[in-house]
Amino acid sequence: MACDKPQIDKDGKGILFSGNAKVNLVKDIEGQTNVYLLEVQAELERETQVSPKPGQFYMIKGSRSNVTFGRPISVYHTERKDNSLKVQFLILEKGQGTKEMRQLLPGDTVSLTGPLGNTFGEFYNNETNGRIAIIGGGIGVAPVANFASSLTDDSYDFFASFKSGSYGLEHVKAAKLTITTDDGSVGVHGMLSAAFTKKVIQTNGYKAVFACGPTPMLAYVQSVCQEAGVKCYLSLEKKMLCGVGACLGCTITTKEGNRRVCKDGPIFDGSILEFPKPALTRRQPLPAGQKPNLKVNIAGVEFKNPVIAASGTFGFAQNYRGFFDVEALGGISSKGLTLEPKPGNSGERIIEITGGDINSIGLENPGVPHFIEHELKEMLALNTVTLANLAGHSLESYVKGAELLDKTAVPMIELNISCPNVKAGGMAWGMEPLCAFECVSAVRKATKKPLVVKLSPNAPDLVAVALACIKAGADALSLINTIQAVAIDIEKGRPYFDNIKAGMCGPAVKPIALRMVYDVCSAIKKLPANEQVPVIGLGGISKWQDAVEFIMAGASAVQVGSATFAKPDTMIEIIKGLETFMTTHGYKSIEDFKGSAL
Repeated sequence: MACDKPQIDKDGKGILFSGNAKVNLVKDIEGQTNVYLLEVQAELERETQVSPKPGQFYMIKGSRSNVTFGRPISVYHTERKDNSLKVQFLILEKGQGTKEMRQLLPGDTVSLTGPLGNTFGEFYNNETNGRIAIIGGGIGVAPVANFASSLTDDSYDFFASFKSGSYGLEHVKAAKLTITTDDGSVGVHGMLSAAFTKKVIQTNGYKAVFACGPTPMLAYVQSVCQEAGVKCYLSLEKKMLCGVGACLGCTITTKEGNRRVCKDGPIFDGSILEFPKPALTRRQPLPAGQKPNLKVNIAGVEFKNPVIAASGTFGFAQNYRGFFDVEALGGISSKGLTLEPKPGNSGERIIEITGGDINSIGLENPGVPHFIEHELKEMLALNTVTLANLAGHSLESYVKGAELLDKTAVPMIELNISCPNVKAGGMAWGMEPLCAFECVSAVRKATKKPLVVKLSPNAPDLVAVALACIKAGADALSLINTIQAVAIDIEKGRPYFDNIKAGMCGPAVKPIALRMVYDVCSAIKKLPANEQVPVIGLGGISKWQDAVEFIMAGASAVQVGSATFAKPDTMIEIIKGLETFMTTHGYKSIEDFKGSAL
């Protein structure tokens, strides 16, 4: 890859813009459920800062946003007067970033970086100057409509392909405009292939074709243009972090080697592109009226669905009863319990961080006897599975706590082995396979209850610990517990927590937790069938898509923790999302897709 030339003026100052722009308007496109127009206005610092050209894009996000990186959005229309630049974007709401921008109001600000990428004009030269076809598919109509508006009226034909209705064609002044829609609501009934073919290219004598749209459409355009012997120039879409060619995250493979969509594109000569083969056929939905079965069985205990409230985040099931029906949950894991009452840690206990929190609660709880006498009765009265989360600092306290719980009606014990092992110099029981085996073996002898062992992500060899727990008699595993972290009070110049180290949780840990669940489930899968145990996945789960990932990684169920603090009914939304996902993808049960990614 050649060294990129800096984009600077004669005084060495950048010609691109990076800063805040004011929102002028956000307008939903009529007839479209998820497409909107965003207009922003940026005040440029210098005359030498450039305006965007057709085909270029900006990295953009709301100034107050829950996402870290901007989203690459192609320019739809632009106007400049002196150093005041007005830019319009047609945006398809796809994820969190584009959803947030749809909710912006006039006067709000967005973070804007650009213009970035190459332009259609770089390919519109003597070779292509003549009769051309311009094609836009769905939201891909935005950059090509911008390109069309820069050309002489009636000097091109324009093809626009949509699922339903049409939009983004206000500035298109084509000699011939052809619209196709999947549902036949506008123009030709069908996809692009119903109106744009090899014969059409040859009959109309097109010298070149310019297109932007979904990958299958671009692959089709490339194919028919090759058959017709006509050049095509295709604008691609790719996930990006920087947008300036530095991170190499948007690299694609071409016949001429690796190319960056943000810097070497987004527009490429179609002859060098290598489109991936079509993915497997999408699963068909369940028959109308058929509902999926969300029930799961873990160590002989049946859960009505795989969503469980995680220990330490839901109290003893009563805290959130005023917000939603807690009996809709598959299960509830109690606050971590020690044999004797525990006051917890001194000093500050929580701090919010990007993507979650760090907490140092210190297992504050009323003790196992108090729980059995008071809280357990109320938990068992609920129509959901109760898990008693048992912690301890000595082997004796673990065993005694298990013996007491064994005499109750609690259906399942979740054994937390992340607590300090005094005999091992304060190292957690779950940090080393032999210690984990000793602890689980002792508790196993003390109770006949189904035993779920909760693993620490801080173990140097988590898989070895997991296998040791299974060998010691664990009926199931749950993972991960919080990740060890540190926060510094920069005003006081010392650690924020009295205990210095504390537990990090929240969405930021999800990919790490998912990797650990994947590793453990992969190892379990290799065991003889009679030695395999179910896994409950947790760590940063905040939406139904997260739950699906954990189940596909091998988990039989999931636990949701700190997400409930931010939005009390998160688990209800996850259950509903799971049901919808299973319905639309034809999964009759959780088992149908459990471990599909292994």
